[in-house]
Amino acid sequence: MTDITEFDLDAFVAATLAEDAGAAGDITSQAVIPATARFTGVMDSRDSITVCGLDIAAAFFRHLDPDAGIELLVEDGRRVAAGTDLMRIEGNARAMLTAERPALNTVQHLSGIATMASRYVDAVEGTGAVILDTRKTHPGLRVLQKYAVRTGGATNHRMTLGEQPMIKDNHVAVAGSVGEAVRRAKAAGLTDIVVEVDRLDQIGPALEAGADRLLLDNMPPAMLREALALVERRVPTEASGGVNLETVRAIAETGVDFISVGRIIQSSPAADVGLDFQAL
Repeated sequence: MTDITEFDLDAFVAATLAEDAGAAGDITSQAVIPATARFTGVMDSRDSITVCGLDIAAAFFRHLDPDAGIELLVEDGRRVAAGTDLMRIEGNARAMLTAERPALNTVQHLSGIATMASRYVDAVEGTGAVILDTRKTHPGLRVLQKYAVRTGGATNHRMTLGEQPMIKDNHVAVAGSVGEAVRRAKAAGLTDIVVEVDRLDQIGPALEAGADRLLLDNMPPAMLREALALVERRVPTEASGGVNLETVRAIAETGVDFISVGRIIQSSPAADVGLDFQAL
């Protein structure tokens, strides 16, 4: 599996399977399926998607049946049409059935995010704007969800609060002003400081105090153009707030460098992916 080396996959798989099976295990499969029975199956897409999470799905099956035969038919990041086969599996029937739902849930969720990310990237193609995600992730799943964003062609914003300083409205409220908040951050030795502004009159003080990047929050395109005229490309700019697929192109065409979109992770629907088994 690539690009998520900092993630403890084994622990995630074990915890997810334990959560799903419960203390008694898969009582239905244990009762209905002989212990030595074997299944073969194909995971496929029922819709056009950007694929993500197949390696993780395979790990669920291998955790319960280390001898399972698994063939990945496409790579993460591939855009596929409806009806495309994604993975072939063969192994112990009980293990396959027990792992099925966690494996599918993971592929459906991550492919949904990757698909949404790719739609936003497509929507701003040619403008030069970079689509970013946000920290609006599900607890415990941030690494996987941000991996899905990258798989879809978008770019990750900061992963943690300790990765990059970002002064937002509540910081400003406590500090008393945008300029004072930036001065305190710089006095603490912070660099690469992002400052959120939602009014044009905050831009000058933020830049004068040494902001390294401006996050232009909840500004419609006309106001964004005014803001960019004031910035005069002295620092990179980022638009955020209320961005959706209907508005993102107009926002990108104002000339902002980045557009952050919480919806990519927060509101992506699960991809329609299925898995059908047959007894051997």
